Amino acid sequence: MEGLVGRESGAETVSAVDLDLVAGDARLTVSPSSGRILGLRLGAAEVLSPGPKHGCFPMAPWCGRMRDGLLRWGGHDYQLPRTAGPHAIHGTVRDRPWDVVERSATEVVLAQELADPWPFPGRVTQTIALGADNAVFGMTIEAVSDSFPAQVGWHPWFAREQTRGADVEIRFTPAWQEQRGVDHLPDGHRIDARPGPWDDCFGMPEGVRVTLVWPGELELTVTSPLTWVVVYDLPRDSVCVEPQSGPPNGLNTAPRTVDPDNPLGAEMVWRWRSLAADDDKAVGR
Repeated sequence: MEGLVGRESGAETVSAVDLDLVAGDARLTVSPSSGRILGLRLGAAEVLSPGPKHGCFPMAPWCGRMRDGLLRWGGHDYQLPRTAGPHAIHGTVRDRPWDVVERSATEVVLAQELADPWPFPGRVTQTIALGADNAVFGMTIEAVSDSFPAQVGWHPWFAREQTRGADVEIRFTPAWQEQRGVDHLPDGHRIDARPGPWDDCFGMPEGVRVTLVWPGELELTVTSPLTWVVVYDLPRDSVCVEPQSGPPNGLNTAPRTVDPDNPLGAEMVWRWRSLAADDDKAVGR
């Protein structure tokens, strides 16, 4: 991250001050106290739903629900807090303070040590870089000593409407949909993708690609080399497009092992363009 300024290389600090990244007409606000993206303003448009539980938050060391909060690993059972009914949800790093490792006008690096209630020592690093027409997010989990299963992902809450009041359109072509059981977790069967509304996990083996269209206003495409995405569009004011490195409960059903020589890394990109000019041409303005 050339050109980063602030503290000396390798030094870290916890900041309670929100950080604004600015590139062209884009402004992205990061909260080091929670690791959450609080907002992404593109000119007059606010892309993310506001609020302390919204914006966009990192998911690690697991994504989505873990059945009964129970992690089975290495012949042992580990009970994690049941934060979503009977299940544990979205990992342990959201809404905890992150160290600001580096920052500049357009980029920031955050880090957090994995700690109780997660039973294995490790470290999670986030990178966030803003361009005039894109935002690039990276996340890495490293093990300090013992190996453990891990997932990483992102949980953005995109605003369902912009100024014209038209409902956002979600466009994607998954290879399959994970059949969901009564407990909202995949039951092990893959089915053809069904129409929404969704609170479902989909497989995209060529990489995640989901486009959100606010008609006449804005188009934003979420891409990632990751091959799983959860789409959640039940709320009245938001839709969620969540690239992640494995399915819900995947630490038990499809674990990816992290050890000191084998970290887990992931990337997500948002790229956007205005549709206002296209709309003006269509109506002859």
